[in-house]
Amino acid sequence: MDGRIDAEGGGLRSLELPDYLVDTYRWAYLTPASLVLLDNPIAMTMILWGNLPRLVRAACEEFTAGQHVLQTASVYGPLSKELATTLGSDGLLEVIDVAPLQVAHCRQKLAEFPQTRVRMGDATRLEGAVFDAACCFFLLHEIPDEEKRAVVDGLLARVPVGGKVVFIDYHRSAGWHPLRPVMNMVFRWLEPFAFGLIDGEITALASTPEEFDWRKETYFGGLYQKVVAVRKGDPKPR
Repeated sequence: MDGRIDAEGGGLRSLELPDYLVDTYRWAYLTPASLVLLDNPIAMTMILWGNLPRLVRAACEEFTAGQHVLQTASVYGPLSKELATTLGSDGLLEVIDVAPLQVAHCRQKLAEFPQTRVRMGDATRLEGAVFDAACCFFLLHEIPDEEKRAVVDGLLARVPVGGKVVFIDYHRSAGWHPLRPVMNMVFRWLEPFAFGLIDGEITALASTPEEFDWRKETYFGGLYQKVVAVRKGDPKPR
């Protein structure tokens, strides 16, 4: 399928998008209607069974004012604004997304925050700058396994000693969870790459997990997870 999508506004060029994004998630991320239907607190809170505020807080509590943080993919809901507020005027939030429509939309959302920068970028091909920390919020379940590994390794490579990468995403819920069969159907019909995440561990996606200290928390009966990786070693004094 042709992956060339034109951005609606923002002065952004079209580009070749990954086939999995075009084939599976055109309805969610590549049409202007999706911005209206999905990028609002009510819709996102419903999709996450009321857990959006909790998960946004779980992400933001890992960062501090003045940090330079990379966010992979524009995210529906308040995450980016909350991160920018957490980092403050002395910090920097850099958001990358492969879809021109999403970049243009995210720029509009963050226009009131001068400490933010939104640009085109592919999270599976990260290179260049090193950040104090990085945030990957509900991205891994939407991409094939090979891309999962590329994103995890790319993010881990972008933080220095003492730097952290924060992953918030779906997780295999407890067997007793009443929503487990419902979510299995959702994953099967709408999120076909999710099983590659919930059937394993995020640490297993990293090529060099031994270079990091890892911790994991789960939420809402195990349906969601936060995994934090901190690069080992003694930070160099600034």
